[in-house]
Amino acid sequence: MFIYAIAISGLNLATGYTGLLSIGHSAFFGLGAYTTGILVMRYNLDPLSTIVPAMLLCFVVGFVVGLPALRIRGLYLALVTLAVGVAFPELVRRFEGLTGGARGLVIRRRLLNPPPWSGFSAGERAEWLFWLSAVVLAAVLLFVHVLMRSRAGLAMVATRDNEIAAAASGVRVATVKTTVFGLSGAVTGLAGCLFAMYLAALSPDGSFTLLKSIEFITGLVIGGAATRLGPLVGAFAVVYIPYLTANLNPANVSQGQLSGVLFGVVLILIIFLMPDGIVGGLSRLPKLLLVQEEHHEAPITSDSRRDERDLTAGGVQ
Repeated sequence: MFIYAIAISGLNLATGYTGLLSIGHSAFFGLGAYTTGILVMRYNLDPLSTIVPAMLLCFVVGFVVGLPALRIRGLYLALVTLAVGVAFPELVRRFEGLTGGARGLVIRRRLLNPPPWSGFSAGERAEWLFWLSAVVLAAVLLFVHVLMRSRAGLAMVATRDNEIAAAASGVRVATVKTTVFGLSGAVTGLAGCLFAMYLAALSPDGSFTLLKSIEFITGLVIGGAATRLGPLVGAFAVVYIPYLTANLNPANVSQGQLSGVLFGVVLILIIFLMPDGIVGGLSRLPKLLLVQEEHHEAPITSDSRRDERDLTAGGVQ
């Protein structure tokens, strides 16, 4: 769940805060994972030392993918990112000597043992990855919070809301779009690095197809786009709904079918009841209750009735 929340946070930077719709973030997720896997297996690097090169590579690729956003937007930009998401598994199969191709890439478990300074033993690898992912997630959420409170964050929101007005106000829209796409790819690639350490087995047909991008988008919509904690809530839904529905299967219905149906029902209900997602809806709830309370408590005085009669008599409806 922590790893998914990090990946959705990266998508939130581009889609939620800047308005750059992306359907291909599974490519950045896979690129980060395969970079870690290749550097560990082929070059015997420590897993933690692969995070920075993986993020830099994902930033560069994201920057390049963001270049079409200078000319196109909306669904056309989504099609470009869709092409990137479709192409990534094929590229993994093409470079079989480096990535393992369709057979996949398996990282030996002993290479993923906790470092000595962590205080965890070799048998506590799961605990080590849990706390590592939690700390990285906290750092990512803090980074997003600080970024959105800065001038750069204001430029991102202005670009999303109105590009022409943003450009007229001095915002370099082209720089914002490409840089944000690079940052978004780097954060999602960071999640891919942790995913490689967690899974230790990478396959182009497993976790890096367009289905993964759809899960990220679904988590972003459920949690709430352009919200700080939305990715965390969305990741919880994406990860735990299949587990929570595992014991609800009627006869002759597979777990995957039931989970898919319930996921669709939950998504429709959230979009209908909370268009801004769970976090966005809950943040607006106190304001709505306050407005309704003030509306019900406002007394109707004789002056207000007289003013209403005067306006009606004057022809103001």
